[in-house]
Amino acid sequence: MRTISTTLKLTNRFSPQGNIIYITTENTLPSQLVLSEDEENYVNQQKNVLKNELIMLNRYSHWIYLLFPKSAKSEYVLLENLRKLAAKVGDHANQNGLTSLQITGEETNTACILAVAEGILLNNYQFIQYRSDAEAKINSLTEISVVSDKLDQNDITRISVTSQATLWARDLVNEPVNKLNAIELAEKISETIRAAGGKAEVLNLQKIEALKMGGLLAVNKGSIDPPTFTILEWKPDHAVNPNPVVLVGKGVVYDSGGYSLKPGSSMETMKCDMAGGATVSAIVYAVASLKLPIHLIALIPATDNRLVGNAYVPGDIITMMDGTTVEVLNTDAEGRLILADALSYAKKYNPMLVLNFATLTGSAGRAIGAQGIVAMQSDARDFYDSLAESGHAVHERLVEFPMWDEYKEQIKSKIADLKNIGGTEAGAITAGKFLEHFTNYPFIHFDIASPAFLEKADSYRGLGGTGIGVRLVFDFLKKFASV
Repeated sequence: MRTISTTLKLTNRFSPQGNIIYITTENTLPSQLVLSEDEENYVNQQKNVLKNELIMLNRYSHWIYLLFPKSAKSEYVLLENLRKLAAKVGDHANQNGLTSLQITGEETNTACILAVAEGILLNNYQFIQYRSDAEAKINSLTEISVVSDKLDQNDITRISVTSQATLWARDLVNEPVNKLNAIELAEKISETIRAAGGKAEVLNLQKIEALKMGGLLAVNKGSIDPPTFTILEWKPDHAVNPNPVVLVGKGVVYDSGGYSLKPGSSMETMKCDMAGGATVSAIVYAVASLKLPIHLIALIPATDNRLVGNAYVPGDIITMMDGTTVEVLNTDAEGRLILADALSYAKKYNPMLVLNFATLTGSAGRAIGAQGIVAMQSDARDFYDSLAESGHAVHERLVEFPMWDEYKEQIKSKIADLKNIGGTEAGAITAGKFLEHFTNYPFIHFDIASPAFLEKADSYRGLGGTGIGVRLVFDFLKKFASV
């Protein structure tokens, strides 16, 4: 696991000669900073006439960044605006070779300070280790000091760890399949979780065959690499939940579409099809690192989906782990097949709740784009509502799609129990209904196909893998644990 490129520390005083980010939500000039008459005039013009929310003062020996966020309809919107402003500060700091920043603010609430710190940490991510000029391109910013007597070290550690977890998920997603096949993914995940204090077990091909995981085995038939099924666990003493929360993450390390071959341009980013597996692994890492009193399990079925040798083809009928027969009509609807076996396996834990993350359908992206997560729930209304609130808190918002039983008709097969696609309408929902068939517990499905990987940089979410879902679920679990 790569370490975070920027460290975060807490102090109770700032250095007047250091680079300072000053936050004020009162639209007043900071009394802590002594500004010259020219500086005051410049700031007032920028703030009052040009309505700029970020004002930069160059004092040659150091920079002052003044944040005047606009009033927002909710605190959640304010915090997101501050994360984005912080990303701009981070970009400017790196462009000017700055190595450190201080964050403070007069009468500023602690949530605002933490949002700025988080925005800089997440924005400072780079995935450039395969470039020959990587050393020259590395960001200069390496240290952030939070100046506050209202925050404690636990707040700083939490933001550091959840940011680290999010960036680790990005690393996993951004690795190409020739650097990270199913076996290597399982090894990297297991090594990191064990180092954080959790447990990890990897089921090999023989164990997967013994469990009769027909979905995972079918998708893997076209690969020269064997599949893996990784089980992660964090089980502290005195966990608040007697039955575990189980996370399930899709681990398709590369998806060609199989014999239902994707167009060439659609395959360029398919290294990201294991983003669900990366997300749930990073959630376990954050929870274990911060010792939350939550019993947590993650299941990651992993393989690539290719079309060589004896690969499965449209028309095949496969038998899933729970005995359900499935008519395969499209080999590019492979994610739901490997997830179905994992959802069946989850029953052995008698889970309190199962959360499923997958880059599952283009339909979800066409519906809402990359600005949120398509989500569906079955027998989990209260849990879903709490997660939706966390989604607003971290700006990883949920859009609920229905799980009405009428959609089940679209996935009924005439020659098997189910078929793996439901037609041209409501593709994200029928995929969710397919998964629901394999559950008997409170279940929430997150289709992260669009927001998991961005082909154009978007503020602190960056370019490529975003690590979406990590901060969302951590916030939910933290609230549940009442930490």
